[in-house]
Amino acid sequence: MRFSFLFRFQNALLTNAYRKYSTEALPRALRSLKAKSTRNTVQYYVDSCRVRAVAGNGGDGCISFLSAWCKDQAGPDGGDGGHGGHQYKATHSKKSLNHCHSVIQAKHGGRGMNKDCTGKTASHQVVEVPLGTLIRDGTGRVVGDLQEEGSMFVAARGGAGGRGNKFFLTSTEQAPSVAELGAVGETLTYTLEVRSMAHLGLLGMPNAGKSTLLRAVTRARPMVAPYPFTTLRPHIGMVPYDDYEQVAIADLPGLIAGSHKNHGLGIQFLKHAERCRGLIFLLDGSDSPLDQYQILNHELSQYSENLSQKPRCVVINKIDLPQAKQSYDEIKDSMQVIGISAKNGINLAELLRVFRNMYDHEVD
Repeated sequence: MRFSFLFRFQNALLTNAYRKYSTEALPRALRSLKAKSTRNTVQYYVDSCRVRAVAGNGGDGCISFLSAWCKDQAGPDGGDGGHGGHQYKATHSKKSLNHCHSVIQAKHGGRGMNKDCTGKTASHQVVEVPLGTLIRDGTGRVVGDLQEEGSMFVAARGGAGGRGNKFFLTSTEQAPSVAELGAVGETLTYTLEVRSMAHLGLLGMPNAGKSTLLRAVTRARPMVAPYPFTTLRPHIGMVPYDDYEQVAIADLPGLIAGSHKNHGLGIQFLKHAERCRGLIFLLDGSDSPLDQYQILNHELSQYSENLSQKPRCVVINKIDLPQAKQSYDEIKDSMQVIGISAKNGINLAELLRVFRNMYDHEVD
């Protein structure tokens, strides 16, 4: 009998029955009464890491002979060794791989004992990984995709316990002095890659206000500063509604012209947008929003045709500025857009209704 190294999920977000709401009947977003932290906590987001999975070895079988009060040589009584520990990779509440060590070692099985005692089977080791983790082997081939509730992946098999000398007792061999060694557990190397499982993804140019918007509508605390590329890693926030549903919003690093050629931060973080059910195009209304929209469309089409065809919502930010308000008035007749001010909270309630409408229609 052999045991396994497993990756497992316990909770999944993307489970929602399709419901039809009229515009007036959409659930309303809840406002948290708990004050937000004013301190920007530093969190190192790791979305890819290489790990070596070392399964536990099986315990060795025992060579032992029973000695009774009435008979010194009462026959062999060596027990079998315990099985090597199998490891689990599970999701519970993790959002990053920063807790994963480069080498993950499972425990070994216990040795067999006299009096036919079987060695202790090694206890399981649980290492949690985020929802939406891809597992690649040493050749780069995807061998696991953990995005469903309860999904598991066998990564390395633990060794079976060796058999004690009693197993080798025969009619011609009444005192066997041989036992098996425990099997060696597998050692395999994998690359773990997280693709965030958010419902909606925020896309935009640098300094468009994506992090400001996420801070305004969720309890997430991404860094906000008046210079480009403040967001270097994706951030995810949750928008709660009064019917106890929650919509996950992902703030992705900014894109620029030529990102598909690895300019700026490149398009490495667009892999997180691939699993979003809808995209929010956030445009800076004070700086040629139509040109920004065309650049974003072009970069998405260069990265993935499927990504460029996802449902989307176009939002113009900073309409509290005169130039942005003028741009919004010029664009709203030619395309469907929403004008907001994330900093001053203008029209955010309407935007949250749009978020919920997209969630209800696009999430299975």
